[in-house]
Amino acid sequence: MRQLNKITLKGFKSIKSMEIELGQLNVLIGANGAGKSNFISFFKMLNEMVGGRLQQYIATSGRAQSLLHFGAKVTPQIEAKLEFDAVNGKNTYQIRLFHAAGDTLIFAEEKLAYTELKHAKYTNQVELGAGHQESRINKEVEEDKPMISVLRHLLSNCRVFHFHDTSATARARQYCYVGDNRWLMPDAGNLAAILYELKNKESTIAYRRIVSTIRRIAPFFDDFDLEPTGVSNKEIILNWRQKNSDQIFGPHQLSDGTLRVISLVTLLLQPVENLPNVIIVDEPELGLHPAAKTIVAGLFKKASHHCQVIIATQSSSFLDSFDAEDVIVVDRDEKSSSFKKLDTTALKEWLEEYSVGQLWEKNVLGGGPF
Repeated sequence: MRQLNKITLKGFKSIKSMEIELGQLNVLIGANGAGKSNFISFFKMLNEMVGGRLQQYIATSGRAQSLLHFGAKVTPQIEAKLEFDAVNGKNTYQIRLFHAAGDTLIFAEEKLAYTELKHAKYTNQVELGAGHQESRINKEVEEDKPMISVLRHLLSNCRVFHFHDTSATARARQYCYVGDNRWLMPDAGNLAAILYELKNKESTIAYRRIVSTIRRIAPFFDDFDLEPTGVSNKEIILNWRQKNSDQIFGPHQLSDGTLRVISLVTLLLQPVENLPNVIIVDEPELGLHPAAKTIVAGLFKKASHHCQVIIATQSSSFLDSFDAEDVIVVDRDEKSSSFKKLDTTALKEWLEEYSVGQLWEKNVLGGGPF
């Protein structure tokens, strides 16, 4: 399993400069506005960039001024370096995005490298140039360059999932194309198609696990009622049934919290081979019952045995389900955000008497508004 081992980031939103080594399971804690969501939004930008949509992302994010640390006059560029562990070495992707006319960003540098540690740290490096508006990774992959193809796969598999939109117009509540079932969309817009595929074609075991876990959290829930409809049976919607009732309910009759739970459970209990390399979620506990938080936290821990997990939370009770060595504390002074892992050795005596969540509430760990 390849892992994002280290990330260095400079000049992005509230992050002036940071470098952090990541483990299989990473739980970010901090006060409101500390920078947790900014860190996660960098991965969202990365998703769009690898997909060839950087300029679109910039335009819909308040333009470059809102992405640069204190604006272009203070910070004219964003720098990032991602290091992935490989079987016999290390894959590295490095970029510099410079502020340009039209309040946008262009590539001042884009390069990647593979370091083979068994052969005196031999490094094979590829420069992708400068001055372009979109990443050149896709173009290089089309020219059949294996090393670049591997790195593109690693980058595109650092996926941010955001299930906060549960409004009446949320995509998870609408019809979707039944064939859109390769992987779960970031907003669960194809949730019904994914569940239909798991139930009927790919993995009935995974489907049964998903349903049984949802029942633990929502006891009224019985099962999904998923049938293609529309022209040529190409559409599907998230219909479901309640226990002791023959009536079929639609997605608009699911509460916000239940819809989020269904999305999270489906993400984390899908077949292992379908999991992305890195799962990134901001505040997965939002709107969940305390008992549901414990169950969802357990699913994240299990998923971390098969892929890397990065989550940010504001809940001390949710945090209690994780170990201190998995926690990254995010603090912010007047100028920038800082990221640090907990010193479990220094906290040993504290942890003998208090849980991690209790220590956070007492401001022993940092990451508080004090």
